[in-house]
Amino acid sequence: MSNPILVTVRYTVKDGKREEFYRHIVEQGIDTASREEAGNRKYDYYYPADSESDLCLLELWDSREAQKIHGTTSHYQKLAALKAEYVTNAEIQIYDLAAQ
Repeated sequence: MSNPILVTVRYTVKDGKREEFYRHIVEQGIDTASREEAGNRKYDYYYPADSESDLCLLELWDSREAQKIHGTTSHYQKLAALKAEYVTNAEIQIYDLAAQ
């Protein structure tokens, strides 16, 4: 039985580097590889209307276990390297949808 979770991430990116950060995510195939993972239902980036420097990520997973496995993948490690270069802060929220 699955316990779906919703993960929201709001990255604060160094001034003037948001589009470059996102471009590298796409060029390295991080978004596509994440969408292809077992247990992933949604993995999409958005530019928030209230910020010129933030980048938001919305993830929907079948379970916490599937999302934890995501954190062990090579494409996740690529994202971690990009975050170290571009991101000054990340706000992560996890919602248990089964409890809703």
